[in-house]
Amino acid sequence: QVQLTESGGGLVQAGTSLQLSCAASGDTFDGRALGWFRQAPGRERDFVAHINWSGDYTQYADSVKGRFTISRDNAKNTGYLQMSNLKPEDTAVYYCARGPRVFVRSRSTSPTGYEDWGQGTQVTVSS
Repeated sequence: QVQLTESGGGLVQAGTSLQLSCAASGDTFDGRALGWFRQAPGRERDFVAHINWSGDYTQYADSVKGRFTISRDNAKNTGYLQMSNLKPEDTAVYYCARGPRVFVRSRSTSPTGYEDWGQGTQVTVSS
């Protein structure tokens, strides 16, 4: 069974950048889609970004488009979320998720489209 571990979160000022990483152990990312979601206090878990298994298709929430970049290195079993020009409204716990072997693209923006989740990493952006 796969374990996903996010890292790279922290407290930063608005306008700066952070890179989150998601490392898989016990199994691989190979052949699986990868997603990033975030959850702020009192809110539902919201879609942030998605990348397909080969890395040639990406999808972003409108709120992060142009500022965040999702990528992956299958050889390292690691996914990444590069976040630039951070805003206070980006403050949340960020989660990575691995899709099932048969991924339904229409569910790429829904938490129900993924089957394995990390524990999350806190990102706090101060104004």
